[in-house]
Amino acid sequence: MTDDTYNEETFQYFLDVEQKRSERSSRPFLLLLAHLNDQPEVSARMAPDVAAKLFFGLRLCLRDTDFMGWYRQERVVGAVLTQRSEPAMEDGFWRLRARVTEALGEQLPRGLADRLQLQVHQLPLMQQGLGR
Repeated sequence: MTDDTYNEETFQYFLDVEQKRSERSSRPFLLLLAHLNDQPEVSARMAPDVAAKLFFGLRLCLRDTDFMGWYRQERVVGAVLTQRSEPAMEDGFWRLRARVTEALGEQLPRGLADRLQLQVHQLPLMQQGLGR
């Protein structure tokens, strides 16, 4: 883990803070989750060296205002891409996924890169067409 990577408790705290800020400002943010597909003969926990490569690759894709850490300790890595000026469109999700997949693919051994699963969520979930 690097100096700019949070443990699960701290990451969840900052995720809650960002959620509240986003709701007040009506500006969404993106939550990116990364984990390795489980295989029966492989532990669900990430080895420390794999996690370090994953965090390093993610850092290459993030802005200084974004943050990352353990979403689920030793199993799921999370990254929060803070306040966006407008909701992301589906093609924006695909571009982000492609950029992160490429960066992480360069950091992880081939077998691990093939097992990598990424999810991108826009939060809070914006309800289109509803005013206050």
